[in-house]
Amino acid sequence: MNRYALWQYLIIAVSLLIGLIYTLPNFYGESPAVQISPIRTSASADTSLFQRVEETLKQANIATEGILLEESSIKIRFENTDTQIKAKDLLESTLGNDYIIALNLFPNSPQWLTNLGALPMYLGLDLRGGVHFMLAVDMAGALEKSLERYSTDIRSTLREHKIPYTGVEKQAKKLIVKFRDPESRAKAMAELKTNYPDLGLTEEQVDSRYHLTAVIKPEAQIRMQDSAVQQNITTLRNRVNELGVAEPIIQKAGIDRVIVQLPGVQDTAKAKDILGRTATLEVRMVDDERDLDAALKGQVPFGTELYEERGGNPLLVKKQVLLTGEHITDAQPGFDKDNQPAVHINLDGNGSRVFKQLTRDNIGKRMAILLIEKNKAEVITAPVIREEIGGGRVQISGRMTSTEARDVSLLLRAGALAAPMDIIEERTVGPSLGADNIARGFNSTLYGFLAVSIFAIMYYTAFGVISVIALGMNLLLLVGLLSIIQATLTLPGMAALALTVGMAIDANVLINERIRDELRAGASPQLAIHNGFERAFGTIVDSNITTLIAGIALFAFGSGPVKGFAVVLCLGILTSVFTATFVTRGIVNLVYGSRRRLDHVPIGKIWLPQQESKNEQTSIRSNKDDNTLISEIASDSELPTPQQPRISSAEEIINGNNEISVQNGQNVSSVKAKNKRRIDTKKTKR
Repeated sequence: MNRYALWQYLIIAVSLLIGLIYTLPNFYGESPAVQISPIRTSASADTSLFQRVEETLKQANIATEGILLEESSIKIRFENTDTQIKAKDLLESTLGNDYIIALNLFPNSPQWLTNLGALPMYLGLDLRGGVHFMLAVDMAGALEKSLERYSTDIRSTLREHKIPYTGVEKQAKKLIVKFRDPESRAKAMAELKTNYPDLGLTEEQVDSRYHLTAVIKPEAQIRMQDSAVQQNITTLRNRVNELGVAEPIIQKAGIDRVIVQLPGVQDTAKAKDILGRTATLEVRMVDDERDLDAALKGQVPFGTELYEERGGNPLLVKKQVLLTGEHITDAQPGFDKDNQPAVHINLDGNGSRVFKQLTRDNIGKRMAILLIEKNKAEVITAPVIREEIGGGRVQISGRMTSTEARDVSLLLRAGALAAPMDIIEERTVGPSLGADNIARGFNSTLYGFLAVSIFAIMYYTAFGVISVIALGMNLLLLVGLLSIIQATLTLPGMAALALTVGMAIDANVLINERIRDELRAGASPQLAIHNGFERAFGTIVDSNITTLIAGIALFAFGSGPVKGFAVVLCLGILTSVFTATFVTRGIVNLVYGSRRRLDHVPIGKIWLPQQESKNEQTSIRSNKDDNTLISEIASDSELPTPQQPRISSAEEIINGNNEISVQNGQNVSSVKAKNKRRIDTKKTKR
């Protein structure tokens, strides 16, 4: 009856082992560290940089606890924060401005756990420390960028449809398109209304010149603001996530504000650098007609800029930007026809049209493709345009490695900010404050666990011990599950962890009380255990489903700390149901299920209610007529056998169905009265 198959015990053992393995990394703590990441895609974190860092620290007699070379960064662990800061200052002065050197915290987990994929759960800003920023979107800057984009697009559209115009001028928050005659203005008005529905167009005449004024409609500005905020959030999240600097929390706050939290990063200045590490692409034309030698001597011609290609060759590039990275929809690393590393770019509709017109009008000329990163421009390649390129697919190649091709495509996918952002609030949460919050949260969970355990053991004895074991396994599985999914644990999450301890014991209380009810009803010990688990299961599931629905609603409609609380709450419900109904029963079956004869269930004191009659005491007056009446009833009824004990008059209960029920312990006999006269125990009728 109370037996588990081998596979059921194996499920419990495997679950316990997995939970233990993935929980262990959380107990090793973290060490202060320095992370070195290249600023530009042309630089890389390789073995030469690794050796250079190692020699620099050795010469300065700075002890380390390990140096790790990863794909895109070098991480150095130190014993304490003083050594960490000293090493950071030394490396900044040695490596220069080509690398980001940031203070960070890294886990101390053994390598064998890391190889198994067992990593500690991420800690939020309030537990780990780090930096917090609130950024406001500069909508005036976003409007300025939109007008510049519309200016370029309008020029391309008018040239494509061969509509003559004398110029496009930007004034404040509007664009003015100038024409020589009203016919050209009318054609342009019809064409621009069709292609640019977000622009409000009005006709003006200044002296003998015909103008067409274009402004962005108010409803379009609102959509632009929402789009700019969402695109900036996506850009920041993609950039920080893919570079692996930290587990960021990036979310919208209000209409035009964004909150950025970088747990583990202690250096505010370096955190700003990380946020600014976005890149975009610009396409310009190379000016081969001007004097390059004069430019090298410092006399750069007006309207041009002097750059160097990847190979070191100087060239003059015109300042006019013909195409920007805003039109890029995708960028992937690959190889060109000569099997050299390249970046394949897809453009949107407007970008495809502009690039097609650009290559058509400049066949035989050189086109420079610049990567703008951290306000620094670098010419990736400057190929000669051989033919018109259409279809929206562009290939960039030229003196780059596979790693550089991958990094460039990553930066282009992350893109530039849709609108400038200003930091209006910043603060740093130190690691000591985070450690204090962790200690308080851990102590609250520990004290709650001990209090619940003491109560369960005192009230349910051996079954209380089994409940405590299941409760401990519940916590083990919950922490392991949070580590497996790499959830971010915050201070509200710690509160949910402590709450789970109190909620998880409820299921064991329901089971234990149900077993007690079965024992009161006279069931055998084995049957009571079986029925107790079976009949409590439905109640446990129903009660936890309602709480799970509330947790899912918190996760769906909440944000920030509320979501962290909801995640721990929902996972805690799942683990508590598993441990209470499956693990607890497995332990009980293992201890008591194999016993052939079980006389007693150690589940604490079972209170048996005293059975009383409808009236607390039956009073029979001792008169002759009453005694005669009772004697007649006894003589007409079936008398008990000699083996049955004699029943005293105090144990007789005369019920409403004309039956006399006699109870002595568990032995009950019923005597049916032949006499139809009713006997009133309070008042005897003669």
